[in-house]
Amino acid sequence: YHIGQLYMICKHCEVETSKEDGVEVVRNEPVTNENGVVGQLTEKRLYLSSRLPAWMRSLIPNVFYITEKATNFYPYTTTEYTCSFLPRFSIVVETRYEDNNGTTDNCHQLSSDDLAARKLEYLDIAIEPVPAYKYKESEDPCKFKSEKTGRGPLMPGWREYTKPIMCAYKTIRVRFEVWGFQTRVEDFAQRAVRDILTLAHRQAFTWMDEWYGMTLEQVREYEREMFHRTNKKVLPTSASMTINTSSD
Repeated sequence: YHIGQLYMICKHCEVETSKEDGVEVVRNEPVTNENGVVGQLTEKRLYLSSRLPAWMRSLIPNVFYITEKATNFYPYTTTEYTCSFLPRFSIVVETRYEDNNGTTDNCHQLSSDDLAARKLEYLDIAIEPVPAYKYKESEDPCKFKSEKTGRGPLMPGWREYTKPIMCAYKTIRVRFEVWGFQTRVEDFAQRAVRDILTLAHRQAFTWMDEWYGMTLEQVREYEREMFHRTNKKVLPTSASMTINTSSD
């Protein structure tokens, strides 16, 4: 899954990017944590103006971007989203990956207060709906069968018998401290993150034959190529970025 995750992220960014909206990759470089473990730090700018609801566009400038900073120490990753003109807005996503079907009750070891406030949801990539304009039959896990592995399609009850299986446990915290809009924006952000996660993991599964068998070095080279293509769509030709990847 580590290979599939990296492949999916960079291909998804390139597919979703146009001259009007999309993803600019600012940094993509190795990083070492306090325990000496080497991972990857990626910083992106997400240009999303045309994709926001009208009520939200009325609150923001015509051109804006959200900064995404992600550290990947697989099987643990953290991603933070901030907005420069909204200092009291942030989304923090913590993820742990485990080789089970969702049976760990408190994967992130949350405190008793956090557990009491937690809203627990299960996302099944086979049946979770995606926006109609995002649906593609080729990316439907219920219709996809891998030629390389024989996996799929995902039939009802697949989580109970499919091997191998992996669960991504995510804790999502949204903060928007603006009176009158806090609940509305936080609810919108939670729904948006849910849609993104569902689509991304459906793609990771149905793109399996594209990434299965790749080494980490090969997927990092693919990452460099795709991020370069993505930046060319949204940036002038004189712009540059830092892409310094390594195997981790």
